[in-house]
Amino acid sequence: MKKLLVALFVLCATIQVQAQDKVQLDRARAEGKASFYANITAVEPIMKAFAADTGVKGEYTRISTSKFVATAITEFEAGKLLADVVQAPLPVLELLKEKGVLAAYRSPAAAGYPDWSRKDDYIQLFGIEYVGLIYNKERVKPADVPKRYEDLTLPKWKDKIVMANPSNHATTISWLIGLKENVFKTDTEWRAFLQGLAANKPMFVASFGPTPAPVESGEKLIAISMPKYIVTKAPAPLDWARLSQPLMGTPRAIAVTSKAPHPAAARAFIDYWLSKKSMEILARDVGEYVLAPGIYPPIDGIAGAKVIAIRELSDDEIKKWGAEFKKIFEMN
Repeated sequence: MKKLLVALFVLCATIQVQAQDKVQLDRARAEGKASFYANITAVEPIMKAFAADTGVKGEYTRISTSKFVATAITEFEAGKLLADVVQAPLPVLELLKEKGVLAAYRSPAAAGYPDWSRKDDYIQLFGIEYVGLIYNKERVKPADVPKRYEDLTLPKWKDKIVMANPSNHATTISWLIGLKENVFKTDTEWRAFLQGLAANKPMFVASFGPTPAPVESGEKLIAISMPKYIVTKAPAPLDWARLSQPLMGTPRAIAVTSKAPHPAAARAFIDYWLSKKSMEILARDVGEYVLAPGIYPPIDGIAGAKVIAIRELSDDEIKKWGAEFKKIFEMN
């Protein structure tokens, strides 16, 4: 009898949840669309799948990390923010939350995610913007592929490295601090690495996006960049260095906006974004490292890599370290 009552309770709860989901989806369809501001790229497959599966149109606007906060806050304070959902590195969404741009929403689709991925009632983490070393596998001999980050300081890599500018690219600044806090044992060792990397005269570009092109062409041989480009740039001759140290990156986060023009569609979009189907698309088609359990990008060996989320840096820290890195790299 007890088992029957439990089964009936579970069935009733399931029916209730399904009914609630249907009501929300009907409201989302009535609203017609969900507007999505994001710094993540190549997400068109998810936007198409969302529209096909829900009947709600998804509108994607790409905003670079460096312009995200200014754009969102300026529009919000003017009462003209069109975004229903925002996605960016965690520090960006933390700043938007402080300004009142975000609304509380706990998506049931995140139930299987790691406990640490739920920052609070506002922000959900779904991936790590993992950074590693990618190289031209046709130009770099297997024996020369770096085994440790310290190998980037070897003279053979002089004028052969490309990276996002460490004086003003927030994610690269955070990554370099991540090396200091998670990889190098002492500050002296870390600073020796910075000096050695600077001495090799890396090419600077504005963000991670332009880093693969010089490696693809052979102009440069190695990039401090994201392994996901092995997927998105295929069949370019790119591979990633299997280092003995962890890959690190800024957590990717998503949230509903507090004055979403289409609030039901916003919630439906986040539920869909965090679903297994969407995360599989992100991993398979975009090469992203996602936090949904058991899902990995189709990159040889990546499932066995140790990938850790680095801590968020404050605005003041970004400015401070950016200025210091500028001096280090300009002096060499």
